[in-house]
Amino acid sequence: MPPKAARPPKKGSKKDLENKEKKAAKGEKDEDGEGVDTVFQALSMNGKQVAEDEGRVATGLLVSELRARDIKIAAFSLALHGKNLVEDTVIELNKGARYGLLGRNGCGKSTFLKCLAAREVPIPKHFEVYLLCHEAPPEEVSALDYVINSAKDKVARLDAMIEHLLVEEGPEAPQLMDLYEELDELDPATFETRASTILVGLGFKASGTAAEGGSTIHKLTKDMSGGWRMRVALARALFIAPSILLLDEPTNHLDLEACVWLEDYLATYKNILMVISHSQDFLNAVCTDMMVMQEQKLRYWSGNYDSYLNTRREQETNQIKLYKKQQGEIQEIKQFISSCGTYANLVRQAKSRQKILDKMEADGLLTMPYEEPMFRFKFADAGAMAPPLISFSEVAFSYSGLKKDYLFKNISFGIHPKSRIVLVGPNGAGKSTLIKLICGENGPTEGTVSTRSGLSIGRFHQHSAEILDFDKSPVDYISSKYQEKYPAHRLEEWRSVVGNYGIPKDYHLEPIRCLSDGLKTRLVFCEISLQNPHLLLFDEPTNAADMEMIDSMSEAINAFNGGVVVISHDFRLLQQVAEEIWVIDRGLHVWDGDIRSYKASLKKKHGYKKA
Repeated sequence: MPPKAARPPKKGSKKDLENKEKKAAKGEKDEDGEGVDTVFQALSMNGKQVAEDEGRVATGLLVSELRARDIKIAAFSLALHGKNLVEDTVIELNKGARYGLLGRNGCGKSTFLKCLAAREVPIPKHFEVYLLCHEAPPEEVSALDYVINSAKDKVARLDAMIEHLLVEEGPEAPQLMDLYEELDELDPATFETRASTILVGLGFKASGTAAEGGSTIHKLTKDMSGGWRMRVALARALFIAPSILLLDEPTNHLDLEACVWLEDYLATYKNILMVISHSQDFLNAVCTDMMVMQEQKLRYWSGNYDSYLNTRREQETNQIKLYKKQQGEIQEIKQFISSCGTYANLVRQAKSRQKILDKMEADGLLTMPYEEPMFRFKFADAGAMAPPLISFSEVAFSYSGLKKDYLFKNISFGIHPKSRIVLVGPNGAGKSTLIKLICGENGPTEGTVSTRSGLSIGRFHQHSAEILDFDKSPVDYISSKYQEKYPAHRLEEWRSVVGNYGIPKDYHLEPIRCLSDGLKTRLVFCEISLQNPHLLLFDEPTNAADMEMIDSMSEAINAFNGGVVVISHDFRLLQQVAEEIWVIDRGLHVWDGDIRSYKASLKKKHGYKKA
């Protein structure tokens, strides 16, 4: 046994980290035979240019074993366009853990996922990292073949890695067992069956002709919309089951039924999963841990979203009690010191108390729990208008104009100033089409649509944020559209208007392209409010929203004095605003129950275990 002084430090300890830093600085190799800096550079080359082009700068140091199933990266920092998002924190990813990544809009969640996917931090090479960020390309390949081909490619890669290890290290290579296990799990004999199951779960038809806007598993990707091609890409990611799967709002292109299926599927994911989602239901059903980006740090909490909330609430309550107790003690000490005067014995006591106070400050005083600034907004009051705002009478519609293609027929209803209507149903059934009929973008094939004279409609659709002028700043964009309506407004007034919708001051004069998707959504809401609408039509408004924004949106909708029609897959929003639930599926019928009972019916329909 070597003498104590010669023993290597414990892996991951402070001393081990210091040693690695010194070796990295000198370009030396660590005990595993690979230089930390060399490993980092080798794994980062493909993503380095992309990171520079997108304005990302990341640093970090791998402190876990190179061949371990878990990853620990210390001293992690991340900046975007010169602004620090995270500083000197730790990334910990454990096999089998499913992390929900939380944080306010604009804190850097999506940037963090891109950083990991581009390997801008030292992730060992045996980890396969996959970020779902692009839809499947429009090609002469079916959805089913696109998914299966990716798995065939993975089998070929695994075979090549196994052969390389057998040649270089022999049959005792420690990584071989993991590779053989991964190869067995892929099971090429079941490719078609499993790929079909995933695609059908995500809303594809197994065969036959899909409804308008729908797709079958045999449909070519070149004939699909971007939303359906994104589903194909999601199916591919689920099918290949990478070592680290990164999902940024994976439910955005799904209807409620597909969201329920995805929750059930990911709840048993065996590798490392990190997901950004605004859906409380989704995070509760899927996640084993929460990772919170706050105050430029990553903090970890075990359990799902509800467990995180409860644990954090308890800890903050205890912290507040201890803080108040300590502040009381400090106040007593200060009062005693100030009352001692010049008597010798009291001066000695005062000095003794001062030492106690100095020690408390040296050890670090307790602070109040950090509380994010609350974001609240409202939609402007357009004034009263007699009902109905819009009425449908015996309306039927199809894009072809043919009766055999009708998405719905013989529908009659009215939308009133106090209406809070939620549209649900499978993708392609006609929810967005009904919105287009309401706002006049499409006309009915049969029947009539009547609109109240002078009606102002505020509309949010799934591409609203994409059609903003990215070269302008938020202030320039809003002022250029509404300066004539508000001629007295100057720069500070327009900054105040933009700030009221939760866009930080640092971004008021920056190009809109620098804003996160969530902040772009807030800018769209600002624009809608300035229209002074009588009716709000929202098609998936939560796609880029954080939970705080969803709650703010719910409050704004409930306080709005006009009518509201919402399409959303987010149960958190729907539970707070839905007063009428209209199911669009081969027609229109009103659901007799609340949104929870509707979700329960979807789970019962497919026999999912989770309630």
